[in-house]
Amino acid sequence: MKEIPMTEKTHDPVNQVIVEIKDKEGINQLGLHSNKQWFEDPKHLLFSMSRYKFVSKMLSGSKQVAEVGCGDGFNARIVLQEVDELSLYDIDPMFVENAKANCQAPWACDAAVHDITQGPLHRQFDACYSLDMLEHIDQNQEHNAITNLCDSINENGILLIGMPSIESQQFSKPAEITGHINCKSGNDFRDLMKQYFHHVFLFSMNDEIVHTGYVKMAHYIFCLCTNKR
Repeated sequence: MKEIPMTEKTHDPVNQVIVEIKDKEGINQLGLHSNKQWFEDPKHLLFSMSRYKFVSKMLSGSKQVAEVGCGDGFNARIVLQEVDELSLYDIDPMFVENAKANCQAPWACDAAVHDITQGPLHRQFDACYSLDMLEHIDQNQEHNAITNLCDSINENGILLIGMPSIESQQFSKPAEITGHINCKSGNDFRDLMKQYFHHVFLFSMNDEIVHTGYVKMAHYIFCLCTNKR
């Protein structure tokens, strides 16, 4: 093993593994979107990662999983800790290229460009999830997007969708809500998804806490959907 120079030895030997990982793997970089969050509002990166933690636990044990609207893919490895295989999709080629850069071994996963309003994914998965995507899709395209998501999971598949609540928008910065053209109230969101699934479970989220409390006070909402109609 290569001898580490004295200047790179930690004061406490138990921390030496930190230097060893740095020397072997380098220093990881943030993704395009996570970099913006860390620069402008560091706590929001925590909120975003907490959403992915919730996804990872809801889909824990799933074999083949897809994320639709993956953005920079920075949080994908949180889900990879709980599922066997993860494929990432986004409409923006720039994000897909960045996601590929963020999905190196030992956290490897596929990433590809796809517009979910135009058709389902190229194969069916055991589960699909989509965070912060549906609110960007015009209501005229909403049915196409949800139908194609349904067609992208198998008969017993799970679909998990998250978005900011309509109630939260009055507290958001104008620049953050420019593309939010289709936010919903929690009960309306649940009723929409019941048109496509027999079972829909609605969750609220405030900051990094997911709960089942009063949905009109939720900043973020999830629908966990099972048993396709």
